[in-house]
Amino acid sequence: MKTKLVAILFCLIPTTLLNAGIQDLLPKPVYYMATEASPKGFVFGEVHLIADCLQQEYGDWIKEAGGELHYDAMQTIEVRLVPYIRMVEVNKEEAYHIAIDKYRVVVEAITPKGAYWALQTLKQLGNPKRGETQLEACEIIDWPAFRLRGFMHDTGRGYLSIDELKKEIELLSRFKINTFHWHLTENIGWRLESKRYPQLNAAANYERLPGKYYTLKEVRELVEFCKRHYVNVIPEIDMPGHSAAFTRAFGTEMQTPEGMKILKELLDEVCDAFVGTEYIHIGTDEVNITNKDFVPEMVKYLRDKGKKVVSWNPGWKYKSGEIDMLHLWSSRGKELEGVPAIDSRYHYANHFDSFADIVGLYNSSIADQKQGNETYAGAIIAVWNDRALPTEKDIILQNAFYPSMLALAERTWIGGGEYITRKGTMIDAPGTKEFKDFEDFERRMLYYKKKVFKHEPFAYVKQTNVRWRITDAFPNTGDESKIFCPEQKLQAAYVVGDTICCTKVVTGAGIYLRHTWGSTIPAFYTNPQSNSTSYAWTFVYSPKKQTVGAWIEFQNYGRSEFDAPPAQGKWDTRGSRIWINDTEILPPKWTNGDTKITPEVPLGNENFSARPPVKVVLNRGWNKVFMKLPVKGFSSSDVRLVKWMFTCVFVTPDGKDAVEGLIYSPDQNKKD
Repeated sequence: MKTKLVAILFCLIPTTLLNAGIQDLLPKPVYYMATEASPKGFVFGEVHLIADCLQQEYGDWIKEAGGELHYDAMQTIEVRLVPYIRMVEVNKEEAYHIAIDKYRVVVEAITPKGAYWALQTLKQLGNPKRGETQLEACEIIDWPAFRLRGFMHDTGRGYLSIDELKKEIELLSRFKINTFHWHLTENIGWRLESKRYPQLNAAANYERLPGKYYTLKEVRELVEFCKRHYVNVIPEIDMPGHSAAFTRAFGTEMQTPEGMKILKELLDEVCDAFVGTEYIHIGTDEVNITNKDFVPEMVKYLRDKGKKVVSWNPGWKYKSGEIDMLHLWSSRGKELEGVPAIDSRYHYANHFDSFADIVGLYNSSIADQKQGNETYAGAIIAVWNDRALPTEKDIILQNAFYPSMLALAERTWIGGGEYITRKGTMIDAPGTKEFKDFEDFERRMLYYKKKVFKHEPFAYVKQTNVRWRITDAFPNTGDESKIFCPEQKLQAAYVVGDTICCTKVVTGAGIYLRHTWGSTIPAFYTNPQSNSTSYAWTFVYSPKKQTVGAWIEFQNYGRSEFDAPPAQGKWDTRGSRIWINDTEILPPKWTNGDTKITPEVPLGNENFSARPPVKVVLNRGWNKVFMKLPVKGFSSSDVRLVKWMFTCVFVTPDGKDAVEGLIYSPDQNKKD
């Protein structure tokens, strides 16, 4: 194949400049090289497949794309295993090279894993037009910045069916997610079948969802399913903490001699069920370890069975060589020289809101590194379920699972970013490189929301076009009146008593005034004051009078928090209020109104994603949206983690999409 490179040989072009098809890839490929070929590129017809590996997978894809396999076809798709790929810097076993012209598609990879990721890229490139599928003529050289890119489900406290887990694994592997961390045991219940000790699975030994556990047959089935999708499974048997279910079943704790004997037998079952997997996660966090021999003995036992061992940090204090991988879970999580680390600090989806935290996750570097190395393996997003949720759909929906995972898929693949403790969750100013990068990611994410996730819970719409003016915080005085400066060039302001408060324009459908984790994560206010009130407003231009939905929220209720619901008639416990065209919008009737604070009362409709949008009428022309946002202290008996925040964006009445044609501008500027 003769290839004409743009500008000079191997000139590299940012993917944001590419033609249709390439610019939709997620995650973005590292490098793209334009080629000279037919404008139609490669169009599927009769195809000769030559493959050193993945013959079945590539053959199935050709058929799905409308092609037919023929040994004497003029068009060829060739999959080669090669000893090296030029320009690849790290994680060479996952790298691939694709070259496409009118007659040939050539895939080169060092391992079948790289060939599999190339196939996912080719599937995204497939562009059906007029009854035929075509691939744009191009050349791609690609590899991941981090070797571990994953997600964790806490099925000890909750439960997701095997079919649901398979669906997530298959969907996310399309975006090169390669790790599923399966948290199987908890105080609430032991979700893994035991043939040796069936009392572990007795209904009486569950505090939630009795009878919901995974059979050993299902586990083996899922492990094989993951292998076919090049996804590593890391099962977690939490020890010696988070093990009340074990104690209920046996009448003894794990750290006792009898408990250790039983646990070893259970680990035999685990290793037999998770045959071929590399790691076992043993927890060791949030517990008083009284038996100094417990952790070293369990690590040795698993290593002797051919497994590598992962442990949470903070947790047991290891020395180099005493553990195979550390899993960092809080700001106190520290790396250990010579031991690979997984970064899950600030990667807890159970605390995320549906908008601002997606921005923070996308912008944030992994482990404060530009790319992985021997010490930094990658990152996992964790979904914890301390509080019950009514359905497995709610686990995915209310934890913003798929938007979060797509943000992680891109960041762990391309690397870069700036760590969240410096960067925070605010969208950068329009026109900056950072804004353009996130805007481009958002566009691609919403493309796949329609193309891949259209039947999945996905509560996210475009927010890079949503602008607000927000006042600086100031103490309540009881004398509040709204004023707008007469000249559009001046900032809008508020007068409270004799004080004029400045304002700032920000972008986003969800804004943290103070983040869930306080001053650790930068938010709108650098120094938020308790007992304060802020105001936010914008104007929304509608091309016609129409009934729309509104996603409105002032406290995103965490799935690991036991927060009290708001009183009926109130949006939250702080007294937040919203007006649209000077008409106050009241909250829905809360399904959990006046219930006691307990993790066993499932979240109801507190979070906007779990309820129908509020129906409102937008007039033709400009519509005013105004919010009052008070806060008391930053600790509360009703809400443990105070989220001083708001979410507001207009969507279709069914909540599936953004409303087309709207302009959000606090200054009534149609160019916003």
